[in-house]
Order: sequence, then structure tokens, then C-alpha cells
Amino acid sequence: VQLVESGGGLVQPGGSLRLSCAASGFTFASEGGSWVRERPGEEPERVAAVDVTGQYVDYAESVKGRFAIVRDNAKNILYLEMTGLKVEDTALYSCTRGLGAADIIDGIRYWQFDARGRGTQVTVSS
Repeated sequence: VQLVESGGGLVQPGGSLRLSCAASGFTFASEGGSWVRERPGEEPERVAAVDVTGQYVDYAESVKGRFAIVRDNAKNILYLEMTGLKVEDTALYSCTRGLGAADIIDGIRYWQFDARGRGTQVTVSS
């Protein structure tokens, strides 16, 4: 299984980026996928998820209305389109195989995924 992210970089507040995730080594079209972000010292946060059909999507409250997850089953690519970026969106973004599962302990959500890429850094700063 390989998940390779690209498209990160430095962007000013209010700007946009499109992240890409090239998937290989499994039947991409048969599985859901998600994007996760991780800030230093914090637990990974699943920000967006999409099912096999592409019709069911789920977003973290912090990104609703600003981020969009899109899948291209013909190219085996998962995208995360980010607009209206904020300083607090700064993080390492990685894509996953599957939608993941979470345990909630003391109000903190701990995510686990079948596979996860190494990530691409997004920095939002003026």
C-alpha cells in the first residue's frame, strides 16, 4: 500500500490550496478515504472523509464550508480542496486508506486507520 501526498506549501490567510493523494497497492475504488491533519503535540484530527461512491462526505466542524474532499477513481487520486485558509489550519496533512475508526476517551477522539501516508506540510502565515 502506498499513499503519496503532494500540494502543500506556504499560503497567506484567506488563500487556497489543493492537496493530492496518489494511492496504489490496493483497490482504491473499493474503499473510502480520508484526510487527517496533525499539529505538534496534538492528536491527529480527521478533517474530511468520503465513502466509496463519493456521495457520502463528512467534515470536521472546524473546516465545514471551507474544505472539500473529492475522489477520482479513474486516476486513484484523493483530493482535498482548501479555501479560506486560517492560521490554525497549519498542520501536516496526510491521506488514509479507509474512513478510520475512533475511540473517544475523556472527550478526546483517537483515530486509527488501515494505512496513512507520510503527509504534506501546509503552513498558513502572513
